[in-house]
This record gives sequence, C-alpha cells and structure tokens, in this order.
Amino acid sequence: MQAFKRRIYSSLGEMAADLVWPFKHREKMQQAMRSGLVSPQFRERLMMAVTAVNECRYCAFYHARESERVGLANDEIRTLLSGDLAYAPEEELPALLYAQHYAERNGRPDPITRQSLQTTYGIARAEAIETVLRLIRMGNLLGNSTDWVLYKLSFGQLGGN
Repeated sequence: MQAFKRRIYSSLGEMAADLVWPFKHREKMQQAMRSGLVSPQFRERLMMAVTAVNECRYCAFYHARESERVGLANDEIRTLLSGDLAYAPEEELPALLYAQHYAERNGRPDPITRQSLQTTYGIARAEAIETVLRLIRMGNLLGNSTDWVLYKLSFGQLGGN
C-alpha cells in the first residue's frame, strides 16, 4: 500500500480549533475579504500559492475557477498551481513567497520571515494576508483529510499523492 503524502490534520483537536477560528475572528475575516487591503486577484494568488504546496485537489479546482472569474489568465493560474511565481506582480511577490513558506511550515511561519512581511506591507495588510493564508490552509487540510479518509476506506487504492 502506497503512503498518503499530502498534509492532513494531525488531530481532531487541531481541526476543531481551525473550524472555530473563523467564528471567533469575524472582524479579521471581513478586513481580509472586504476592506480592499487584499484585492480579489491578490487573494486568489495567495490561495493558489498555498494550495500548490498543500496539493488539495478540491481547492485547486475551486480557486482556478475563482481566479478566472476575477480576471487572472489561464497561464498564470497554471503556473501558480504548479508552485511557480513567474507571473506574479512584483508588488505581490514577497507575500506570495511568504505564502509558500507559511504552507511549507504548516501555518507556523518563522518569526523573522513574518516580521519581514509586516515591514513590507504594514501591520494591517500583513494581518489581512495572514488571515487569507490561514483560511486556505484550513480548506486545504479539510480537503486533504477528506481524501485521507477516502484513501483509508479504499485500502490505499486511491493513490496517496
């Protein structure tokens, strides 16, 4: 049986904490999604940068469609989902690199790297960026955890990649 390789929740407690977070932080979510600190295009780039690392097939599909809806080109969408930032606007590149770092470190970024994000974008915008990253990480882990359950039910026949 092939091992399941995508990141999933390590415990039900970790999942529960993530599921409760949006209810406790509605203001942060509204700030991130509606304040203009993170444009819809920027938000989708951030979400796809994290999804490329975590490899959630559900999020990749959804955010590819959502990215088209907000005006990103198909070439950019493909490259973002492959982890390549070649089409990234220069102003967004530090945040997109941070998004990859955030995902690679499972939502626990290095404090110095986090400080650099805040220095580059300011506290309010950096907080909005991190809220977007937290939300997509949660979506990725929920999708991958669902696939892990399906994988276990199929006795490892789904392919663990």
